[in-house]
Parts: sequence; C-alpha cells; structure tokens
Amino acid sequence: MRIKLFDYLEDLKKEKEEIYHAIDEVFNSGSLILGEKVKNFEERFSLYCGRKFGVGVGNGTDAIFLALKAINIGIGDEVITVSNTAVPTVSAITATGAKAVFVDIEEDTYLMNVDKIENVITSKTKCILPVHLYGQCVDMKKVNDIARKYNLYVIEDCAQSHGAEFQGKKAGSMSHMAAFSFYPTKILGGFGDGGMIITEDKNLYEKLRRLRFYGMEHLYYSLEQGYNSRLDELHAAILLSKLKHIEEYINKRRNLANVYYENLKDSSLILPKEAKDRKHVYYLYVVRHPKRDLIVKKLKEKDIYVGIHYPWPIHLMEGFRHLGYGKGDLPVTEKLANEIFSLPMYPSLLPQVQERIIESIMEIIKTI
Repeated sequence: MRIKLFDYLEDLKKEKEEIYHAIDEVFNSGSLILGEKVKNFEERFSLYCGRKFGVGVGNGTDAIFLALKAINIGIGDEVITVSNTAVPTVSAITATGAKAVFVDIEEDTYLMNVDKIENVITSKTKCILPVHLYGQCVDMKKVNDIARKYNLYVIEDCAQSHGAEFQGKKAGSMSHMAAFSFYPTKILGGFGDGGMIITEDKNLYEKLRRLRFYGMEHLYYSLEQGYNSRLDELHAAILLSKLKHIEEYINKRRNLANVYYENLKDSSLILPKEAKDRKHVYYLYVVRHPKRDLIVKKLKEKDIYVGIHYPWPIHLMEGFRHLGYGKGDLPVTEKLANEIFSLPMYPSLLPQVQERIIESIMEIIKTI
C-alpha cells in the first residue's frame, strides 16, 4: 500500500454529508460571490482566532499581499521575515515593490530568531512578518516589543498555524493583521484555494474589504486602487462546515505527533519540540537527519512518501537573486534545509499506517 504525505479522502468520507449539504445550500441560495456564507465564515473564524474582523480573500498569498498594501507597503520599504518558508511569503512582499529582509532561524524550533531582528532594522523597515512555521508560533512577545520600540507594523503569517497558541493567545491574535491560507493541506483546509486576513482594527478592516474588491465600497465606483481577490461562497460554506471540527483535527494531529515522538525518540532522528509557552498544532511533523536524502530514498522504495519543507532557502533561489543574498548569509537556515523532512501527518492517518512508517524508519536508520 502506498503511503502518502497527505490524504484527504478518509476525512471527506466522514464529513461528506455535511459538506455536500453546505454546497447544496450555496447552489440553492442564488448567491455565489460575497454572500452570507462568506460573511458568516469571516465572523466565526476571526472569533475563533480572537479577533473582531475577518476579510476572506482568494488565497493565502493574496492575504499577505493585501495586508501589506493596507498599511501602504511599497517601493523603497523593507519587510523583515525568514527564508525558510514557502515562496508565497516572500512573493507577496516582492509583489508590493518592497524588499524582503531575512533573519536566520532558531535551530531547535526552525522559527524566526527574534534576537536577530534588531540587527537588520533600517530607516526603510516598515513591518515585521513572522512566519508561524509547521504549526508553532514565533515568540510574539519579543516581536511586538521590538515593533513598538521602532514603531513598526507586525503581520503574522499564519498559513500553517490555525489554532496554534503562544502564551494562551491564538495565532493571528498578536499583531496588527494576520494572514491565513485554507489550501487543502492546511489544518483548516478547503477543496481549493482560499485565504483570510484578520484584524482588530476597524479602519484596516474596511480598507481590506475595499482592496479585495477593486477598491470599491459600492458596485462600479472605486475609491482607491484595488484588486480582485474574493473568497467565494462555495469554499466559505465548506470551511464553515469544517470549522466546527478544527479542535478535533488539532487533537488528532497532536496525538499522532505524540506517537511519532514516543516511538522515534531513541533513534538518531532529531524530533520537533514544543517550545515553552506554546501549543504546537503539527501542521507538519518535521524531523532532521544528516543522511536525510538517503532515508527519503529508502522510504520511497518502501512506497512511503515523505516531504521536504523546504529544500531550498528562498534567499538562494534564482528568482530572488535581486535581494542580494548569497550562500553563507543565513547559516542555520542553510544547514537545516539539507537535513529536514516531513513525515505523513493528517487527521485520518490510521494507527497501522503510522506504525508501518515508524517501523520502516527505524529499520532504515539501523542500516545507514
């Protein structure tokens, strides 16, 4: 039996009736764009995260881009973030005309090393964009302390951290704005693209609503330069249906992570750690080994498919050469990119399947 890194089919079987009912409601409503389902999902998801306002958009990349545009980030500005993230984080910054400025990461959590932020702040810095990678939050107390000191905006990239917590506060509730993705693999994932920006600031909320819809408040009249990025009713209905299960998804992921830990802790793999004051939701279960490529190859021979998130640091990619970075500039990021890989992790991963993964890993490690 082939074991995939991600599989939604078993989860769909369990929730099929609910999801099909939600879809049917949309089709029968006669409203397909920016109707009641989007409004309800915006309200309920932002409330879940601990914020007043939510603005549904087309995808997670747009969520970051529009959040940056809402605070007038553009040409000549700098946004501090990390290089060990999905390309969309940096693509969104670049799309505004601003420059992404990178800091290195912590070796034990793989998250932004907040102690390095002040070293890269310049007169052009306008925003800090921490990425809550793999399901765990950055130290937002330190990020916000620095932001206040230098009068900077903070936007959380929460694409991988729905429901994660830092000091009891949920991801997305510790900044001026936060960007989420509802891509199918996410903890709260749909069956296509979708995203949201949440905020506590009513003025930002109103501006974001205009920006996602051509700068309009009323049909056919634009108040400012805007864009076309709208979460549609169909996906909002599906996500609204799934939202009531989000804590169940998280609990299953945490249980799977515990099984991995208990069975692999005595191996030569370096396992993920839940940092102090945080709740890890294990969007990905990322392990490390200096012989990563050999392990991945041998697992594939056993029909077990793992992932590498991410094999190439963004600062070394051809598409971002214009940022001016080179090899050796972010040593921890570069080192870990050669060692990390992600084990299968999704709520419907069966115990016997996880057992086979663990046994195969232990067998391979003994031979290398």
